[in-house]
Amino acid sequence: MLSLYNTLNRKKQEFLPQEPPFVSIYVCGPTVYGHSHLGHGKSYVSFDVLIRYLRYLDYKVRYVQNITDVGHLTDDADAGEDKLQKQALLEKLEPMEIAEKYTASYFHDMDLLGNLRPDISPRASGHIPEQIELVKTLLEKGHAYQAGGNIYFDVSSFPEYGRLSGRTADDQRSGTRISTAGDKRNPRDFALWKDAGEDHILKWKSPWGWGYPGWHLECSAMSMRYLGETLDIHGGGVENVFPHHECEIAQSTAATGKQFVRYWVHNNMVTVDGRKMGKSLGNFTLLRDLFQRWDPMVVRLYILRSHYRSPLDFSDQGLAGAKSGLERLVTFRSRLGSAESGIPLLGVKELVNKTETEFRKAMDDDLNTPSALAVLFEFVRAGNILLEGSVPEADKFVMAGLLDSLATGVLGVELVSESTGGSTQDLCSILGELRGYLRKNKLFQEADKLRDDLADAGYSVRDLPGGDSEVTPV
Repeated sequence: MLSLYNTLNRKKQEFLPQEPPFVSIYVCGPTVYGHSHLGHGKSYVSFDVLIRYLRYLDYKVRYVQNITDVGHLTDDADAGEDKLQKQALLEKLEPMEIAEKYTASYFHDMDLLGNLRPDISPRASGHIPEQIELVKTLLEKGHAYQAGGNIYFDVSSFPEYGRLSGRTADDQRSGTRISTAGDKRNPRDFALWKDAGEDHILKWKSPWGWGYPGWHLECSAMSMRYLGETLDIHGGGVENVFPHHECEIAQSTAATGKQFVRYWVHNNMVTVDGRKMGKSLGNFTLLRDLFQRWDPMVVRLYILRSHYRSPLDFSDQGLAGAKSGLERLVTFRSRLGSAESGIPLLGVKELVNKTETEFRKAMDDDLNTPSALAVLFEFVRAGNILLEGSVPEADKFVMAGLLDSLATGVLGVELVSESTGGSTQDLCSILGELRGYLRKNKLFQEADKLRDDLADAGYSVRDLPGGDSEVTPV
């Protein structure tokens, strides 16, 4: 039986959905103002494995992951610039152009990593009416107050505030990064709706004037819109426990009177020399750059070699180890080939059954992917010994089926050899050479059409001195 570590209760708990076999899960998605880095990769690979394993266990999962395209400010204390608006000014584009550009980039990177697309990817800007209605409800119930064009949640009206993070009132005050807005009754109160002001581009008409939603508000509104008032699972990064998820609980529970989330699942961060990887620290590695040096499946396996609740310290040495591991899996899968089904020998059947049992035991223990991978590598070792002799096709078929089900189906690691498929890097190199060839031979119309087609497919083309061209994923 699957057990998950529930941040709310600070212990592993047997996973029991409200209405089996249906499972509702919401994961905080990206704020789309820049390309995704390895920290995003770790988080979304981890939750992708959770989705895959739940479906492997025959649960009917509805997976919602939002796109934050408004309301996420540069400071936690309800101040600063909107991250999209700030980037729009830097790139001299409309904020929604920024959102479109980096949403496409995000999904492109996640596709390369092998992550399944969410069932629903709602945008914050597309759910303003639901957010306004939620604010109205909180005002009517006395959990919020108006200060000019701003609406704040009154934390004193919700005694359980702080339970998820374990923070006291003093801790909550010290958790803000800048001085508290002067129109708040209490430093702990947080914004539900903000007055836009004349210089704010992203704004909508509301009963309180032109404004925009708070970052915390949008996740509550969108998750409850698609999953109901009580969710089975809510996922996100450990850095979002406070204040983001703490605020989600307060406003959602205060509005409905019901438990908002039954299982809170939090992924730990990527570190560089022991420090968190992040854009604000300038120590991040973009996935698109990483994919120029490493196959995306190497990056995925590298992520899975650490437990989702443990930090992952970034290193080329670790990626090199993951590359060797992937090669072992790919080579073994290639040796099994496309065998035909049949009745396997008893020894092979026992090996397959034992491997699946141990794999499930590891995954049932709070998605212990390092242990699950160890089980698969032991299976590969035993399988390679068997292949040294004469192995019936039926035995190869059963072993291949197990590897495809567990390594690819559950862990999402595609086992494609170089003889059956090339990497993204290889494809980009070939396309760059083709455009360079067309330009050097003065076939400019054909070269421009190839450039435009590549742009539509999510690739960037840069022409180099001497007539060569460089193609990279956007």
